[in-house]
Amino acid sequence: MGIQLTGLSHAKQKLQRSLSAKISSLLAMSGTNNVPKGHVAVYVWDTYQRKRFVIPISYLNHPLLQGLLNLAEEEFGFDHSMGGLTIPCTEDYFTSLASFLSGS
Repeated sequence: MGIQLTGLSHAKQKLQRSLSAKISSLLAMSGTNNVPKGHVAVYVWDTYQRKRFVIPISYLNHPLLQGLLNLAEEEFGFDHSMGGLTIPCTEDYFTSLASFLSGS
């Protein structure tokens, strides 16, 4: 029993190292490795252009942003060619929303 648990522990450590290496390489490729801790990069997609914003993770729990995330899921799904967390709205709307959320 002790041998099996030790083997399981080693397998878990290998998996964690492997996953963290893959995540790090994906972040480096996407340019999101410069996002401060506790924040997330989101992209606002308005017909022809995409603009990057860095917002606190806590904003993702707000009902207004949840509504935008639901729209994003309906429009893009979870696996789409744009990469990153892409939100379908105008830049003006998103900056207004972010300003509102920073004041609450």
